[in-house]
Amino acid sequence: MRIRRRKQTDFEPVPDTANVAAGAESEGDLMVQTDTPIDFGQDITRPRERDRTTRRKLPTWDRLKYLTLLGGLFAIFWWQKLDTNPIKSVADGFWETVEKQAWILVLAALETVRQLHFLIAERWGRYYRFWKHTVFGRFEGRTSKMDPWTRFRLARVFRWVFILAVIGVVVGQLADENPIKAIAGLPGRINDALPFAARLIIYPLLLISQFGLLFWFLSRGGVETYFPDDIDTRFDDVWGQDPVKEKIRENLIFLENPEAIEQRGGYTPGGVLLWGPPGTGKTLLAEAAAGETGKPFVFVDPGAFINMFMGVGILKVKGLFRKLRKLALRYGGVVVFFDEADSLGNRGALAQGGGQFQSTPAASFLRDWSSPGSSLPYMSEASQQTLWADALEGGERQGPHRDAVMMMGGGGGGMGTLQALLAELSGLKKPRGFFNRNVRKMLGMRPKPPPRYRILVMMASNLPEALDEAMLRPGRIDRIYKVGYPTFEGRIRTYQGYLDKVRHELTDADVEKLATITPYATGARIKDTVNEALINAIRDGREVITWGDIVRAKQLKQHGLADDFTYVEHERHALAVHEACHAVAAYRLRKHMVIDVATIERRGSIGGFVSSIPPEDRFTHWRSEYETDIQVSLASLAGERMLFDGDNSSGVGGDLRSATQLATMMSGYWGMGSTFASHHVQRQFGIGGGGGRGGGEGEDDREHQLLEGSLGDQVEMRLSELYDRVVELVAANRVEVLAVAHALETHLTITGEDVAAIIDGTEGPFIDGAGYYDPAAIEKLEHYHQAVLDFRAAGIEELPPLPEIEGVTGRLVDSVVAAATPAETEGVPVAEQ
Repeated sequence: MRIRRRKQTDFEPVPDTANVAAGAESEGDLMVQTDTPIDFGQDITRPRERDRTTRRKLPTWDRLKYLTLLGGLFAIFWWQKLDTNPIKSVADGFWETVEKQAWILVLAALETVRQLHFLIAERWGRYYRFWKHTVFGRFEGRTSKMDPWTRFRLARVFRWVFILAVIGVVVGQLADENPIKAIAGLPGRINDALPFAARLIIYPLLLISQFGLLFWFLSRGGVETYFPDDIDTRFDDVWGQDPVKEKIRENLIFLENPEAIEQRGGYTPGGVLLWGPPGTGKTLLAEAAAGETGKPFVFVDPGAFINMFMGVGILKVKGLFRKLRKLALRYGGVVVFFDEADSLGNRGALAQGGGQFQSTPAASFLRDWSSPGSSLPYMSEASQQTLWADALEGGERQGPHRDAVMMMGGGGGGMGTLQALLAELSGLKKPRGFFNRNVRKMLGMRPKPPPRYRILVMMASNLPEALDEAMLRPGRIDRIYKVGYPTFEGRIRTYQGYLDKVRHELTDADVEKLATITPYATGARIKDTVNEALINAIRDGREVITWGDIVRAKQLKQHGLADDFTYVEHERHALAVHEACHAVAAYRLRKHMVIDVATIERRGSIGGFVSSIPPEDRFTHWRSEYETDIQVSLASLAGERMLFDGDNSSGVGGDLRSATQLATMMSGYWGMGSTFASHHVQRQFGIGGGGGRGGGEGEDDREHQLLEGSLGDQVEMRLSELYDRVVELVAANRVEVLAVAHALETHLTITGEDVAAIIDGTEGPFIDGAGYYDPAAIEKLEHYHQAVLDFRAAGIEELPPLPEIEGVTGRLVDSVVAAATPAETEGVPVAEQ
């Protein structure tokens, strides 16, 4: 069977997709032929409203509904004339209605002219463009100059005045009174028209209805409905997520023509979950799907089902799906999108009485990471991910905070809300209509089965593990797609897409370099960076973005704004030596990462860092690479002890913490030590001295026994061996360390290319590294370092000024960001002091 989709130029609702013939062909629909395979062509897209050459075709009901309403109103007045005077003939009543209710005929004539105008615009492109761009375009241009607050409120006033005027005219004509007087006396007129018995019934119902109206009012909001022409986003506007985009395209094709799979015995996939890191384009994909499909799109706000009163969330769920079923029947299908679906909650968490959660190892891990002195962020992305995974396991890193309890509110608005949503997603559908359900049963007839509702449910979440398992089962959510970080090609396409919207000087090679040095940039981050670069250009009085603007924007978004803080001379030197040791070790040892930026500019609690980037996207990592990560971590301790006469600062604490964690993972989990048993399995079964995962009083003792046992010995031996190696490395590169430290003290921030130039003794973008290896320069560096040692030991009155080195001092580097190579915070090692 082959599905061939025609160009969609219209939006035509259909009464019931289940009753559409399989071979029917109409604009905006799919043709089904029964001999050839399904073709999911990528060149199919709905035209944007601004790209239309003619007006979209109006559905038949929308073309006739106002004429039908006016005709019915005319018939009521005609019937009134005959009822008040039984001897009056039908013809006399007709002409009297024409004479006294001529306004109805005027409105009908105006509506006829309006429909003729639409009909011509649907077939004559020149006529359509004249009215759209020349007439209405100029009018909208003038009204757009008005203050939006004033314009919207004036429009609301005019709308209500018009509605009241129509009601007044209609009631006035029926009562033969002035329209204003008719509206004022309308409540009394309704009261007089009711018999006494009806009043006894209606008045209590009015009191009861107040509660119903209250809950109805509370259940409103949080749900927005869009029609295809309301959204201008298309799949062409989504870059870097091609595999997921094509899968969603398949779902839309089956939604528009479900017979393609149902005729073969299958069913249309009814649920899609998009999950992944923030900013990767999950909501944008849903918005593009809304723009591509010829069906209505319903957006559900994350907090739509969270309410003050119990039961309101259930009403919202039932009201939402009642609305979805109506839209599905009228238009042949509907797409509903739940943004931040993890806010719907989980029955397991809700059953715990409002959500009491223990402080997890991940929370302690996050505290360790964000604390001053932590060096975890500077490590490679693989090392960071594995350490995070270890913390999220829930039992391997329990410390002194594990018994703390944190109170959190239960999500989803209560137990019943989630159950109602689960039932609606795959529950039994009762027959439609009061007559069908009750009257046919009273007459002994079987109610007609409900129609097939074509509802595609899309959800987006950053935390898929927070969703209820029952929600993710097939039949509710049939397809689960990860919307991850864009690939290298995806980043290039995303940068090109956003750069095409502005004026810039970047070449294709610059864009490729930008994509290479931002390995974990999301679509949102790329968009924000380009926008920040444009702001930088405008601030400098330019309209064209340069490479410096882009890099300056990258640095600002990655590391934040540097503090206005000045170090004292001896602390500045110590910090520069600390970071120089990291930089030299990283340059000499690492082959899987390249240095991007080294800085001693203070940012919050971070005194300085050395950031590195992977030159290529990789999936696997090796023991030798992890060992170099550990050595780079230990380089600061080795360098400080070597250069400061065996002394070291507290800033190495974070480096030791990261090195120990990584060494433990290598020996206990990854088979990179001297034993083969997995520490995770040993702890799970309580063997090997690790103990189980219970919360007994002796668990801390077992932890200490384990660390003091075989695994602790392995970790200590590995760290000691790698420390000895890096001591030799730093000793052999003493001059290089002092040279990089001098450059950091001079410029505060230097590029990775300049770091390499200093270590290799070559000329870099801003610094001539060869100048450091002149004997006189080396003597200056050693003399200044000795002066710092003397100041710390004997407390001399003041330090000599920072020595000047030819080719280094005096060359201005504007925080390096004007021409530096940027690095992305995610996945970028940052050695913190």
